[in-house]
Amino acid sequence: MTEADPCRDEREEMVEFQVRARGVRDERVLAAMRKVPRHLFVPKGFERAAYEDRPLPIGEGQTISQPYIVAVMTEQLELSPQDRVLEIGTGSGYQAALLAELAGTVISLERLPELADRARQTLARAGVTGVRVVVGDGTKGYPPEAPYDAIIVTAASPGIPEPLVDQLAEGGRLIAPVGPRDCQDLIKLVKREGGVEKIPLGGVCFVPLIGQFGWRGEDGQ
Repeated sequence: MTEADPCRDEREEMVEFQVRARGVRDERVLAAMRKVPRHLFVPKGFERAAYEDRPLPIGEGQTISQPYIVAVMTEQLELSPQDRVLEIGTGSGYQAALLAELAGTVISLERLPELADRARQTLARAGVTGVRVVVGDGTKGYPPEAPYDAIIVTAASPGIPEPLVDQLAEGGRLIAPVGPRDCQDLIKLVKREGGVEKIPLGGVCFVPLIGQFGWRGEDGQ
C-alpha cells in the first residue's frame, strides 16, 4: 500500500485470485483491472468492499457488478485499441473506465441523469479520458456513432434489443444478460454476413434494463 495508491495491493489480489484464477487470461484486461481504481467508483464507506467478489449498491436501485463478471464480459468483447464501443448502462462508470483502457472510443448510455452526472465526475477524478456519457434510453442504442465494433449491456432484458444488433458492425461482438428478472443467461453475439452467431456464457443476475426494447417500467414489467 502506498499513500498515492492506497488500494494497489487489493487490486492485485482481486486480479490474481478472483479473475485470473477463475480463467480470465487476456493480459490487456488484467492490466486494465490492475490500473483502474475500482474503489473510486463505489459509494463512500464501501471502498474496501470494492475489491471483494460481490456486486455493490451504487444508488438509484443500481449496482456495480462483481469483478469476475466484469472481467468475463470485458474479455469476451475481444477489444482492439482502435475499436468503437457502446456501453448500455453507465452505472458507476467503472466498466466504461476499463473499456477506455482497451478501446479507442467509448460511448456510454445511462437512463438516469443522476447516475450519469456522478459517473462523469468519477471518471474525471480517476483521470479517465475517451469516454462520452450520454443520457438516454439504452435499449435504442446510439445511432449517431454507429456502427460499433463492440456493444456491452450491463443490465438484463427479456431479449437482446434489436436496435443494438442493427448498430453492430460486421464482425462486431455484443455481450448481454438475457432472460427473466431473477436470473439470466449471459449471451455473446457475433455479427457475420448479416446474421448473428449466439454463444451462451453461463448464468448471471443483473438489474433490469428499462426502456422501449427492454423492461418497460421502473418495476421491471
